Amino acid sequence: MRIALRNVVKRFKGFTALKGINLEIKDGELFTLLGPSGCGKTTTLRLIAGFYKADGGDILFDDKIINHLPTARRNIGIVFQNYALWPHMTVYENIAYGLKLQKMPGIEVKRKVDTSLDKVGLSGLQHRYPGQLSGGQQQRVALARALVLNPDVLLLDEPLSNLDAKVRMKVRAEIRQLQQELKITTVYVTHDQEEALTLSDRIAVMREGRIIQLGDPKTLYERPNNTFTANFIGTNNLLEGHVIKGNGDRKYTVKTSIGSFMGIADQPLSSGQKCTIAVRPENVQINSDRQEANAFTGKIHFASYLGNILRYDIMTSAGILFKADIKYPWGCEVMAIGTEVKVSFAEFVCLLINDHYTEEHNLTAVGGES
Repeated sequence: MRIALRNVVKRFKGFTALKGINLEIKDGELFTLLGPSGCGKTTTLRLIAGFYKADGGDILFDDKIINHLPTARRNIGIVFQNYALWPHMTVYENIAYGLKLQKMPGIEVKRKVDTSLDKVGLSGLQHRYPGQLSGGQQQRVALARALVLNPDVLLLDEPLSNLDAKVRMKVRAEIRQLQQELKITTVYVTHDQEEALTLSDRIAVMREGRIIQLGDPKTLYERPNNTFTANFIGTNNLLEGHVIKGNGDRKYTVKTSIGSFMGIADQPLSSGQKCTIAVRPENVQINSDRQEANAFTGKIHFASYLGNILRYDIMTSAGILFKADIKYPWGCEVMAIGTEVKVSFAEFVCLLINDHYTEEHNLTAVGGES
């Protein structure tokens, strides 16, 4: 099932929650709406579900406009943040509930419920009550209940937010594996960027009721076209500056408060123009023998040992903190606070972002995808 939103607007008592959303979700893909609280991602999901009616624009399933089609006739499965399981019903009864409403014969209900239980790894637990299950098991029951109706579209609204970190990682892998197996069109809402990167075929980054960039996880992480995406997805060092000169092949030299750096831009820049450089901490070297085009000195301000990463916060001459990661720091001695270091990074990992150009041309993804 393909889903399309065409210039969709939604208002609540004078507040515009969605400001003209345009979106194409492909048949069988897992598509994530990502953004901070209040950005409009859950509102978008609820419009697709039919819980809200759009104040403008159209929503389509394949080529059919469904704006006024009630939720019950959209053939969707929904998994909520709080699972919404009936506490007085067993696992079996919770999953079978929707099938019984459809007056399905008991023998067919049992076959479908047993199949769903097997898909989510809960065979043998059908007689338990929700209160006797772990959070991860309850989430699987909610997923089985959504899938047992054989929906065309699966909608997941922050489904893992109530689980602890390890269980969350396990269940998200199970969701992705199941979705790929069933090839069901899935719309997933989350504010967790790691979750989005791990699960998604494509991601729409949302802010203040708009989609500000759309693309696959690799593109959004490595080539964000605006500073919000660069800062929201993962960790980034962002420095404001202005262009001194162009060096050909999309390369420019940019002057900042801590020195001049050479980087690559996916958007055109001109001399004197303001822009932001973005450099991921994992692409930064400390006291390296390599002769990089971009380098400056600073002092260790803070060190965070994260097991597979040792992250340093380095105080620059301009009073700006710059992060650098030492990967796999086995046997590394942690440098003392105040130690002076040389920081360097290659020009090809230094991305130059022109927010004004992105807004002016309404770009939503590198390569012009919209």
